[in-house]
Amino acid sequence: MTAASVPTLCAAPRSFALSRSCRRQIESGNAMTRRFGSAVRATSLQPEESAKGVDSGSGSKLSSWTSVRQERWDGELAVEGSLPLWLSGTYLRNGPGLWDVGDHTFHHVFDGYAMVVRVSFRRGRATGAHRQIKSEAYKAARAHGRPILREFSHCPTPANLLERVGNLVGLVSGAAITDNPNIGVLQLGDGRVMCLTETTKGSTLIDPESLETMGRFSYTDRIGGMYMVQSAHPIVTESELLTVLPDLARPGHLVVKMEAGSNERKVIGRVDCRGGPTPGWLHSFAVTENYVVVPEMPLRYSSTSLLKSELAPFYVFDWLPVSGSYMHVMCKSTGKTVASVEVPPFMAFHFINAYEEEGEIIVDCCEHNGDPAIIETLVLHRLRSFRDKDVLPNARVGRFRIPLDGSPYGELETALDPEEHSRGIDMCRINPARLGKKYRYAYACGARRPCNFPNTLIKIDLVEKKAKNWHEEGAVPSEPFFVARPGATDEDDGVVISIVSSDDGEGYALVLDAATFEEIGRVRFPYGLPYGMHGCWIPAKN
Repeated sequence: MTAASVPTLCAAPRSFALSRSCRRQIESGNAMTRRFGSAVRATSLQPEESAKGVDSGSGSKLSSWTSVRQERWDGELAVEGSLPLWLSGTYLRNGPGLWDVGDHTFHHVFDGYAMVVRVSFRRGRATGAHRQIKSEAYKAARAHGRPILREFSHCPTPANLLERVGNLVGLVSGAAITDNPNIGVLQLGDGRVMCLTETTKGSTLIDPESLETMGRFSYTDRIGGMYMVQSAHPIVTESELLTVLPDLARPGHLVVKMEAGSNERKVIGRVDCRGGPTPGWLHSFAVTENYVVVPEMPLRYSSTSLLKSELAPFYVFDWLPVSGSYMHVMCKSTGKTVASVEVPPFMAFHFINAYEEEGEIIVDCCEHNGDPAIIETLVLHRLRSFRDKDVLPNARVGRFRIPLDGSPYGELETALDPEEHSRGIDMCRINPARLGKKYRYAYACGARRPCNFPNTLIKIDLVEKKAKNWHEEGAVPSEPFFVARPGATDEDDGVVISIVSSDDGEGYALVLDAATFEEIGRVRFPYGLPYGMHGCWIPAKN
């Protein structure tokens, strides 16, 4: 591909008028400080200066935070231990694989260009592969030797007023926003496999075997305008996909569904935000059998950042605790909001599960003690430099109780003693058969301190209030994914798969017995693997 064929920002028009909704956004951004005060920074973060001069630890090669060596690879993988013969299918994991382009090195782990890793299991053997996803953002960066589109912490600086106006046009239209799908991967009900991020245009189809990029997923509905962002974690079943779209023009969230085999999203209902000038960040959400739970936390989209090509205190977000925190409950069948309660301030990337119980909704999440410091902890130089420092912010299993009787307030409590996971927890998964139902077990990344990043896999028992853990010195495990044994009836009858970046610079897929949480095998790649985000399981066809 030549540079001429790569998409770049359009030239600014000679005359340009903002739409009414965009003018409202800028005005609300200017009014934000007057109403809510200045955005608050993280409260428990290691000072920036202390990172200087700190080495990466005793001989570690840090493959977890290093760009992958080559754009693609596939081959047979060496198996250690004994893999279950019933384990037949493919595990896919998505995440950033390239943080360095030309002379440019990205600032934040969320900026890296997407790479999918595949591990296929069959009859006790395994093959593997990885591929960079050929997004427009990736192709443009490779062609120009630098990032062209806006990423999470990367905001191209306009050289003059015309470029600034051009950037604004691009941001409003979505043309200047990344399509880099480096967060999740999932299989739709009709078998198609999609990689995605928090921009709607980033939804990308891939071939689950070759990992080749097949092209952008094109929605056929007319939902557009300022609905340019989406939850990175839609809820997918055999029959439909549920997701939530933040409304950046009229602060609120649109709950939509898409039937299996369709590209058309249909609106279930809308939730208006109760606090702040913009919607709260909604990385994920929760569902029960009858309801969709829409969180509204005080980490809110920054209209100033989005419309002025500037970075906010948290890149594209402002932390505004005085704007309030809320949980909204929408009926799946009617689209009506049946509960909207104020809750204590909270900060959560990932919701674990939710269920209905005796007149209330129980919602569990990985909650960072109402402090967004974890976002700044994920700056690349901190991950590379603070290896032996105990700088991972505290987190817990947070449990919301949302009454359905019209009460104005909900509760937020700690569902498990944080010392069971050394006060660090995230990247939780459950047995998908328990989605939206009462459950007992969850699998997550935890901490063995001192550490600057979750370095342990844990199995949580929410009935016994205990946790089991797996730990290997110097290793960085990614999200643990549960795969049920065919025909299983017990909730923890199966295996847990996690791709691990080891201390010697290599990578492997770890397989644990989900019941005992003991290692039963590992599948080694012949090279190091960067840290990845989220994965999915595709059962083998009979």
